[in-house]
Amino acid sequence: MRIIFMGTPDFAVPALQALAVRHDICAVYCQPPRPAGRGKKPRPSPVQRAADALGLPVRHPRTLREPQAQEDFAALGADLAVVVAYGLILPRPVLEAPRLGCLNIHASLLPRWRGAAPIHRAVMAGDAETGICIMQMDEGLDTGPVLLREATAIGAEETTGELHDRLADMGARLIATALERLGELRPQPQPEEGVTYAAKIGKDEARIDWGQPAMVVARHIRGLSPFPGAWCETPDGRLKLLRARAVDTETKGGGAPGCVLAGSPGDVLRVACGEGAVEITQAQRAGRQPMPAGELLRGLALPAGTMLG
Repeated sequence: MRIIFMGTPDFAVPALQALAVRHDICAVYCQPPRPAGRGKKPRPSPVQRAADALGLPVRHPRTLREPQAQEDFAALGADLAVVVAYGLILPRPVLEAPRLGCLNIHASLLPRWRGAAPIHRAVMAGDAETGICIMQMDEGLDTGPVLLREATAIGAEETTGELHDRLADMGARLIATALERLGELRPQPQPEEGVTYAAKIGKDEARIDWGQPAMVVARHIRGLSPFPGAWCETPDGRLKLLRARAVDTETKGGGAPGCVLAGSPGDVLRVACGEGAVEITQAQRAGRQPMPAGELLRGLALPAGTMLG
């Protein structure tokens, strides 16, 4: 088929690569290069870099609401558009331009976690499973009927980064299957019950609230790992926490929330929470690489009794 691919981040790259093997990708739409790095030079998105490597034409209009942008899109004469975390709202003229409409690869089991950050929210909420839905797009926010879905369990200590990579590969495989079976698949409307929204992760959410139960704190840390990264204040400055597990340690009489219960010298970093405690297994100091807790404690003094903010 003649396909327009629309996506921007790393999550969309496996799908683009999979579709390019069997289909005619007539154009790749993605967000324009953004300033990045110390020099703030424009950096192409992961999808643009992948498209360039495949020799595919790239477009990055700043809006699709202008008539000229819509005319240019329709002029491609595509059979179908495949959309994966593109970053722009598709107005009706764009949705209706391809002969077979627009399909979206969404990283949740709809109608749970509609919206911008379904992977983060599933991990932070402690969901037992999530998955991929191949959805026919309409003008709503992830409200269209579903053609295919596949579930996967979320590991007990899995981070958002790890789950992201698994779901990206799953999405690539599922969209390829959907296109092969397009004539036989029957769209299933989403149920009205069970709708939740995965709001974009705000900067104010990243700071750890040690007053929460240990299970909630551990999920918060894993859910924001590796980006944007949950953090706390130490006597030596800000520390980003990347991996953690809840442990069966009573905080009553052992320390207030945020109190280090076990730290340097040693290989274990254990911190009291509102209920129980968490064991931090990976962390990152400013300007350093992520490191296991034991390595961190050899270079950062966090003895028992230290309060983390």
